[in-house]
Amino acid sequence: MTMGPSADPASPARPMAARARLLRAAVEAFAAKGFNGTTTRDIANGAQMSSAAVYVHFRSKEELLFEISDAGHRAILAAIDDADDPSAAPGDRLRAIVHAFTEHHAREHVGGRVVNYELNALAPDHLDTVMAMRREITRRVRAIVDAGIGNGDFAVADSLATTNAMLSMGIDVARWYREDGALSPAQMGDFYAELAMRMVGSS
Repeated sequence: MTMGPSADPASPARPMAARARLLRAAVEAFAAKGFNGTTTRDIANGAQMSSAAVYVHFRSKEELLFEISDAGHRAILAAIDDADDPSAAPGDRLRAIVHAFTEHHAREHVGGRVVNYELNALAPDHLDTVMAMRREITRRVRAIVDAGIGNGDFAVADSLATTNAMLSMGIDVARWYREDGALSPAQMGDFYAELAMRMVGSS
């Protein structure tokens, strides 16, 4: 069955569904082959659409990557916001955020490999947008580490280096995590939260 733009163009749901299918197919293809190793035909085949359909919905393969990267980083920021309680003690806040950050990267490990490891394929303006969100993630976590240092809860020599180490650990989960592993995403969150607390000299 042909799933092209000519099918029922009056239905606004169809273009949205087609875009979603192409984005899902692109995530799978980029995660498996890398951005440079993926063709638009790979994406179209994964979505069970024609190659021409890709360009109906996206101007380029890079635009697909940017939408995936933008949505992925926004999801991480949302996960941090949902987990964080600004009125809580720094230790409780750090534990909750690292848990949420790690669990997200385990649960969304396929997309996480694309979002975090294909940055160099983004166009300069798109890369600037994504890097601004990455800096904001770092800023939020570092502020909690600094708060813990300030009130004596944490013993940390360099808050930025410690923050980067914590985030790098969580990001790397997406590279190797698989559903048939020993730990669930939630258990990975617990494990990495404990590691983070040890990194700041707290328990």
